Amino acid sequence: MKNRWLRIVWQKKLIGNAAALFLTQCIWFTPAFAQSPYALRTGQEAILLGGGVVSLGTSVVLRQAVDPLSPGEIASANRADINAFDRGATYHWSPRFDKLSDVTLAGNLAILGLATLGTKPMRQDIKTVGVMYLETLLLANGIERTVKGITKRSRPFVYNASAPLDEKETRDARQSFFSGHATNAFATAVFTGEVFRHYFPNSRLKPVVWIGSLGLATATAALRYEGGLHYPTDLLAGAAFGSLIGWGIPKLHEVTSQGALGRRLDIQPWSNGQANGIYLQLAVFSR
Repeated sequence: MKNRWLRIVWQKKLIGNAAALFLTQCIWFTPAFAQSPYALRTGQEAILLGGGVVSLGTSVVLRQAVDPLSPGEIASANRADINAFDRGATYHWSPRFDKLSDVTLAGNLAILGLATLGTKPMRQDIKTVGVMYLETLLLANGIERTVKGITKRSRPFVYNASAPLDEKETRDARQSFFSGHATNAFATAVFTGEVFRHYFPNSRLKPVVWIGSLGLATATAALRYEGGLHYPTDLLAGAAFGSLIGWGIPKLHEVTSQGALGRRLDIQPWSNGQANGIYLQLAVFSR
C-alpha cells in the first residue's frame, strides 16, 4: 500500500446575523513516496566513517609490524599447545575450500545488491543504504584487522605438515584471530536481513532473505575451518562481532516514530476569503 496524505480543515463561517461554528472535516488521499525507515545525520556519519577509517589505518600499521614466523619457529610448532576445542582445525588444509569461502562471501554481497537494486524503495534510497553499508564494512574490517595485528595468532595450517612452508612464512600466517571472512559474512548477512525487514515489514520474502544470507555466512565460516585457516574460536568471535556491527549500524540510523511524525506533520494558517481556519497535513507511512 502506498503512502497517503491526510488533510483536515477547520472552518469558521458566519451565516446571516447569527454566528455559528461549523467543524468540517475534509479527508482525501493522494499518492506520495514512501518515507525511508532510515536517516543519515551529518555528525553521526562523520563519527562512524571517521572511526572506520582510523581503525582501518591502524590495522595497516600494525600488520606491517608483524614479523613472519622463522623456519625454526615453524619447525617447533606443536599442535598439543593448542586448546582442545580448537585443536581439530590444525588437521585441516585445503586451498580449494579457501577459494570457495570467497565465493560464498561474494554470494552474501550479491543478495544485498539484488535487494537494493531490485526493489524500488531500496533503490530510491540507495545513498542511505550505501553509506550505512560502507560504515559497516569500515568498522568491521578496521576493528577485526586491528585485533589481528595485536594478537598475532598463528593460523591452524602452521601446525599442519601438509601445508607448504612458503605459506607459513608469510605475515598472513600470523593473522588468525579473529576471522575476517566470518566477520564480513555475518555483518553483511545481518545487515541485509535487518534492512530488508525494515523496508518491507510485511513481505513474505523476509525468511528467504534471512535464511539465504545466514546460510551463506555459515557456509563461509565452515569453509574457513575446513581450509585450515581458522580455529572455531576465530570463527565464533568473527560471527558474533560481525553480527553486532551488521545489526548496530542500521539500528543507529532508524527513524523513530516520534521523530518521523515531527517531520511529516505540517500545520499552516488557512483562508479562502470567506472562512478561516487551520490547515493540517499528515503523511501516514505504511506499506
